[in-house]
Amino acid sequence: MLIYNTTYQVDMANARNFVIWMTECYIPEVEKNGKLNHPRMTQILSHQEADSECFSLQWEVEDSATLHRWHTEQGMAMNEEMMKIFKDKVVGFPTLMEVIK
Repeated sequence: MLIYNTTYQVDMANARNFVIWMTECYIPEVEKNGKLNHPRMTQILSHQEADSECFSLQWEVEDSATLHRWHTEQGMAMNEEMMKIFKDKVVGFPTLMEVIK
């Protein structure tokens, strides 16, 4: 089992709308695809800055091939939509992790 995590740094003025969009639009749409499962969105408290908030969105995924298929089938389009809405007010970076225990 793999965990696909994306950490987002969001401009403070857009943080509330970002969380609403993620929970009401992004996560439900990704869940429909069925390749990424059990989403968990958290606010990161250890790296606070005055002008932004940080969030983590984690998904369980069976293997890297499934993640790659999701990325080509849906992920790129979802990220493009996010950029249209939030432009340069959101920066994200992904991390792929393997569950050990």
